[in-house]
Amino acid sequence: MASTISRAAATLSLERPPTTFSIPRSSVNLSPTRCTARFVIPSSSKSPLFGRRFHALCREDGRRRLSRPMRIVSASNKEYRKMRGRQAKSKEKQLELSVSICIEEELPDDPEISSIAELLRLNVPMAMKLAFDRITDLNYKTRDTSIQDVGDFESIELSVLLCNDEFIRKLNKEWRDEDHATDVLSMSEHIPELNLPVLMLGDIVISMETAARQAEERGHTLIDEIRILMVHGLLHLLGFDHEISEDAEEEMEEEEEFVLKSLGWKGKGLIRSAYDAENNENLHIENPNDKMSKEKKKEGSLRFYRPKFKYIFCDMDGTLLNSKSQVSLTNARALKEASSRGVKIVIATGKARPAAISVLQMVDLAGKDGIISEHTPGVFLQGLLVYGINGREIFKRNLDPNVCREAGRYSLEHKVPLVAFCQDRCLTLFKHPLVDTLHTIYHEPKAEIMPSVEHMVAAADIQKLIFFDTAEGIATNLRPYWSKATGDHANVVQAVPDMLEIVPFGTSKGSGVKLLLDHLGVSSKEIMAIGDGENDIEMLELASLGVALRNGSEKTKAVADVIGVSNDEDGVAGAIYRYAF
Repeated sequence: MASTISRAAATLSLERPPTTFSIPRSSVNLSPTRCTARFVIPSSSKSPLFGRRFHALCREDGRRRLSRPMRIVSASNKEYRKMRGRQAKSKEKQLELSVSICIEEELPDDPEISSIAELLRLNVPMAMKLAFDRITDLNYKTRDTSIQDVGDFESIELSVLLCNDEFIRKLNKEWRDEDHATDVLSMSEHIPELNLPVLMLGDIVISMETAARQAEERGHTLIDEIRILMVHGLLHLLGFDHEISEDAEEEMEEEEEFVLKSLGWKGKGLIRSAYDAENNENLHIENPNDKMSKEKKKEGSLRFYRPKFKYIFCDMDGTLLNSKSQVSLTNARALKEASSRGVKIVIATGKARPAAISVLQMVDLAGKDGIISEHTPGVFLQGLLVYGINGREIFKRNLDPNVCREAGRYSLEHKVPLVAFCQDRCLTLFKHPLVDTLHTIYHEPKAEIMPSVEHMVAAADIQKLIFFDTAEGIATNLRPYWSKATGDHANVVQAVPDMLEIVPFGTSKGSGVKLLLDHLGVSSKEIMAIGDGENDIEMLELASLGVALRNGSEKTKAVADVIGVSNDEDGVAGAIYRYAF
């Protein structure tokens, strides 16, 4: 819940992006029907919050602003010109309410956020006028009366800043030494001893991200919750403080309910909502001391962040897929959410393209509105098949036929199952349960049984071969033998412990990713990569941020920038929410 933070100094020369309401000072009644609105469109302006206390976050040349002032529609300007004409005839002194609505720059350009900011330009002055009426007319037992008769001032200034959880958490840590996100902070600028003609109320900082979660929990819209938080923050700035005593809490609660009901706004005040949350065991109450809550963004929250990368390259087996070779719903939702925020998801896998599409179809991630189809870029068969823009094949590398013959003979002689990958087909020499799992568990095309080694080699171009055995059998027999036998004709790689892959010499998943990046005109600095196997090492090294999952090989984790949770703990979702935005 919000708290008031006192400010030690005020700077009066700052430019502001105000919506100014001129009000006759001869009357304390600040009824909206009596105000004349002046809308000002600024060319450059900053929230006072950033002009003083956060100067370290700005570039030295001053061009980078941490807030984006909202523009006013032309209709408002026309109304302003008409009302100015009437205003000039009045000889009454006017009290101006100057309200700045700012959007922290890390919030994306989102129509909903812009719409809420525009509504606040109207709503904030309405709440201010009603609150000023109340503090002038009523006596309160617990309110700090440093601000009493607003008619003593020539103007009143207030700034409202919309931000995300990451920003407000840092602010909360700096000002209150509480290292967790909150919904709203009030930062007072009023210094009674200075007797200034301007009442600088201060800043109300609202996390859109937390507000969205609370709105969903409480069953109303985001703008309803933003209004509730704004009223709570405003009352703090006017001297109400629910934290000092039970009487003060009751007094502030009553004031919140009065303002919301008087203005016809939906929802209960923040204090009363907090009571309801405590009494409802079905509502999720976040532990502010939970390390994960401080580091990891929540599902549904990415709309309040700008993406750090244009592309995410993601492995499948052992990474996106769990130990049951399935995509969890949490991973699927994270990929959909990242994609909806403009991040391109590219699959980079040892699988054939039909297998990748088949797996992702199960969680509605394949097809026209998914992340993969026959018309999307992708890296398949360990980089031996690369598809570019519109799914067009831009690279294919085949295995030396002599290596394929040698492997086929070895398979028949030692009764070790072998599968040959030929673009969208799989070929084998005899039926075996392990070969069947390639189709039933890993979703690869069902293997066709060839009558001989020569028939297999002649049937189609072979891009790679896979031997099947136990993890021990591969480590002690197959890998040592084939690492030596292939020489400079092929490479031996592993994606999973019980499969050994033979691929053309000098090729890798990483080289396929690099080729695709060049085709797309994308820099490696613009990508994040997630993987687990040794075949992912080059890809992780190439990316601006390489994430290895906890279940990955030690060699892979050694080269990664960060290590995420395992594939059975929704590691891909964890990486996206924590690092991609």
